[in-house]
Amino acid sequence: MRDAIGRLPGGVRSGVREHPERVVAAGLVLGVGLLIYVLAIDLFPYHSVNDDEGVYLYQAAMLLESKLFLRPGDIPFEAVRPWFFVVDTTDGGVRMYGKYSPVAPAIFAVGQLLGDWNIALGLVAAGTAAGVYWLAAAAFDRRVGLLAIPALAGAPLFLFTSATFLSYAPATMLNVAFAVAYVKAVRTGSRWWAVAAGIATGLAFFCRPYTAVLFASPFIGHTLLSLGVVWRREGLTQSFRAVATRAVAIALPGAALVGVALAYNAVVTGDPLIFPYAAFAPRDGIGFGVHEILNYERNYTPALALETTVTITEYFFTEWVTAGSIGTGLAAIGAATTAWRARDLDTVIGRFDPTNGLRDGEVAALLAAVVPAVFIGEAYFWGTHNGLRNGLIDLLGPFYHFDALVPVAVFAAAGIVAIARRAVRTVGGWMTPRSARVLVLVGLLATAPAVASAELAVLEDPLEANQRRTENLATTYEPFEDRTFDDALVFTPDPYGDWQAHPFQYLRYDPGYDGDVIYATDGGPERDLRVVNATDRTPYRFTYRGTWTGAETPVNPEIKPLRVIEARSVRANTTVGVPSDATSASVRIETPEGYARYSVPSGVVENGSVSVAWTIGPETARVTNLPYESGSRFRNVPLTDDRAEADLVMTFVGVGGSSVTYRQEVTLDARGDSVRVVWPPETRVCRLTTECGRAGTWVGPDGEYVSGVSVETSARAAGNDSVAATPTP
Repeated sequence: MRDAIGRLPGGVRSGVREHPERVVAAGLVLGVGLLIYVLAIDLFPYHSVNDDEGVYLYQAAMLLESKLFLRPGDIPFEAVRPWFFVVDTTDGGVRMYGKYSPVAPAIFAVGQLLGDWNIALGLVAAGTAAGVYWLAAAAFDRRVGLLAIPALAGAPLFLFTSATFLSYAPATMLNVAFAVAYVKAVRTGSRWWAVAAGIATGLAFFCRPYTAVLFASPFIGHTLLSLGVVWRREGLTQSFRAVATRAVAIALPGAALVGVALAYNAVVTGDPLIFPYAAFAPRDGIGFGVHEILNYERNYTPALALETTVTITEYFFTEWVTAGSIGTGLAAIGAATTAWRARDLDTVIGRFDPTNGLRDGEVAALLAAVVPAVFIGEAYFWGTHNGLRNGLIDLLGPFYHFDALVPVAVFAAAGIVAIARRAVRTVGGWMTPRSARVLVLVGLLATAPAVASAELAVLEDPLEANQRRTENLATTYEPFEDRTFDDALVFTPDPYGDWQAHPFQYLRYDPGYDGDVIYATDGGPERDLRVVNATDRTPYRFTYRGTWTGAETPVNPEIKPLRVIEARSVRANTTVGVPSDATSASVRIETPEGYARYSVPSGVVENGSVSVAWTIGPETARVTNLPYESGSRFRNVPLTDDRAEADLVMTFVGVGGSSVTYRQEVTLDARGDSVRVVWPPETRVCRLTTECGRAGTWVGPDGEYVSGVSVETSARAAGNDSVAATPTP
């Protein structure tokens, strides 16, 4: 080690020898960044189940292409609207913008510029850890600073939320940068540090306005108190001018960036006072009263706010800080020790001298004040209640209170040091100081297993829950592994409605709609054909069997290449397996204009499979190889003179009335003397109903459903004037 240090340049070598703790701190900070990077790619390779990540990544990709809006052009916007994007038609066309500010997306974009989105997450975590080290050292000493880094990094809230593309960790990094610059500005009198503090808090406001105001409130209070004390003691003197100048140097760049935020609002929402999130959901904000987002409405009363705050406070301090209750206890000891040293309030006020920098105790007091500022302030926002209701806080932690991790980590580290120093002083009367330190160190090491056990206890449940969802997401996206697209259009399911990247946020298209693939939400026949026509790409359909449960349980996915057959008529053949115990069968053709029912001879059912030949023309659809039985419009079922859907429904009935139904839904465009058909149809299989959803739906030859179930289907253009059949890739 000495040889390695000796080979360093003289200035660096001197710095290492004089401040070895800085080298250790740098190593710890680097380790925190690497830990979060690895966690992001290992635990969240498909992102978490908080689909807001997709919103930030869409906005980041837009910034990389110098875009503030998505402009789908002729593509129906309902099919390609990403989750939490606002649709604006004020300029005559359609443009869409995200509900979040561009600050966090800009930070995430740095990772992509460096080659991997996840690099940005590691950089943010490392930056926050570095700032916490410096603040802890400023409030106490460098030993506390070193311990504050693992005290921060061990918090489950820090680990899981920092590994996601959400704005909470970047906002905290900016808030910590503000705190560091503020303390430096006050201690050194440097206007440049004051300007840096203003820039940091201004960016934090642009990133998460309410969060930034809550974090900055103790520092704002300190500034106002400083101005008042100096004015009262000295009046309009040089000292007052120095304090006032520093305050202005912080306020001006901060206010300028607030102005930038308002200007951004004006550009995207048309009103500087309407933030994008308010344009998306006008009643989703701070305050008491009725709040609403996406048809969920709740009267957020002070009583509900108190109940929510009590719940989240207990949750935060027992399950989401490092080592749970042990970490909280250490932070309480650190805070109590600090308060005891400053117990004489009159003396503290008398010693308060804003013209002489910030003492250690004052820095500690500012950090301590962040905790009530965050918890009391967030009580005025219904988001925590909503996060508890939808289960996202159970997976990632109380992310609205992420800033509170900073003072908790600092005071937990201070608590450890206070215990150690007190123990050294206690046993130091019986032995040499060196022996006392060794004995205390051994005692601390002896407690390590208990602390590690407590840490594992708080990590276990959320880690397992997130791992389970990641495993299920891996199954969901399996058809996309090792698959490359070239000028493709992929229709995706809509378990949550017409939202892209909700829940399938791993599947995202390029902001210019010019990448290798465009993802579009599967909709009605008319819209799907409009999407096909507007994109002029090779179509695919991504579907799944099962019930989407937010990745709590797996589904059976499949992606199928599609083709568009255009001809005077399309002749199709569908052969299905006869489910076990089936005794009879019937076939129906259904369109928006009516239906026709056809009988299946019993001898055919006994053969183990049933083949249906059916034809789709520009005016009608019909089965051609089975006898007509009944219907609304005879054996030929009319089609609407527009984009529509024709369904082939084959129902098998068994002993006791049990039934299995095959349903094939064909999207078509019947116009003039030709028809365009998207093939193959979406095939679903269900029990005890003829209206098949996705639950229990068979999607391919590997899907296990009922013994005997199978499907084979084919189609060809018919008629001498067949136009074209887009080939299957």
